[in-house]
Amino acid sequence: MERNDKQMHTSHQLIMQERQQLELTGVSDVDSFDETTVLAYTPLGELTIHGSGLHIRQLDLACGLLSIEGNIRALEYADSHKGGGFFGRLFR
Repeated sequence: MERNDKQMHTSHQLIMQERQQLELTGVSDVDSFDETTVLAYTPLGELTIHGSGLHIRQLDLACGLLSIEGNIRALEYADSHKGGGFFGRLFR
């Protein structure tokens, strides 16, 4: 829990190249992912990445780094913050 608290206060940065590669910092968790959707938690809320052929190239939660490649169609933030992943939603 201490690690997540520290990550919630880290900065969040997003770098997209040619809508084919996306690098994120400040990621505290990845809740779900498949070829069309990736759901990540950031200090600014839940971030849903929509696209096709999505693939997680790198995930390092200790550093808050997430790298995705594929055809990125949309990025959508929700205002709610991390609820603890699966167990957080289960015990709401």
